[in-house]
Amino acid sequence: MSQLNYTINGNDLQYIKIILEPGQEAIAEQGAMMYVDKHIVVDTILGDGSSSRMGGIGRFWNALKRSFTGESMFSSVYRNTSNKPQTIAIAAPSPGEIIPINLSEHGGMIICQKGAYIAGELGQRIQLAFQKRLRVGFFGGEGFIMQKISGQGVVFIHASGTLKEVVLMPDDELKIDTGCLVGMSSTVRYDIKYTGKLKNSLFGGEGLFYATVSGPGKVWIQSLPMNRLSKVLMSAALTGSSSRSSWMGKFYLLAVILVAIATVYNKP
Repeated sequence: MSQLNYTINGNDLQYIKIILEPGQEAIAEQGAMMYVDKHIVVDTILGDGSSSRMGGIGRFWNALKRSFTGESMFSSVYRNTSNKPQTIAIAAPSPGEIIPINLSEHGGMIICQKGAYIAGELGQRIQLAFQKRLRVGFFGGEGFIMQKISGQGVVFIHASGTLKEVVLMPDDELKIDTGCLVGMSSTVRYDIKYTGKLKNSLFGGEGLFYATVSGPGKVWIQSLPMNRLSKVLMSAALTGSSSRSSWMGKFYLLAVILVAIATVYNKP
């Protein structure tokens, strides 16, 4: 399989432009297509297309588990059926940055937040990654389920806001807001710790717990988690002043914001 030829375009609202060679294929999350050239054939498959010993029932079960990671049960496969290069474009679901990650540089697997996956090379698998520690599952911001993306080649994931990539050495440890962790190498150790002071927990605005990641490996951190943006928008709708100062005007503004948030969270 030849490596994907791609460029990432845009600043806050990005998209991936992929040039497929004759016969080459790529896979993307359902509904992420922006545009494709004339000779690109788009096919819908169950899950990530991976086979199962249980046949059709097994593939359905894998696709169902995939839906718990924040992705659709179906994926779109793009294939170039012509004898010359053709272009496809895959758009990000919300403002932020698209991160290309070569899985072979991370032992063939990375762990990500739910819904992070956008696109990649055919043959990659998106599976459940359970948090084995109870405190991580309850207080880690991502719940008990994250994404495990495995395979070969480049995978594209999405981060909200601005992205920070950190390389951790074996003795390095980093404290992160529980909602800001986007992804990490499979070698990185992930845990949750109490902030240590009741005053900080109650009045510091950072909550009771923070995430800790220990090396070796890479971690990807986002500056503006969608849940934080949602809280800011809802607070502005309820308490902000504008020309529509009546309760009806504020109710209308809140309804518009909630619809926008629902559109971001529920990809078509």
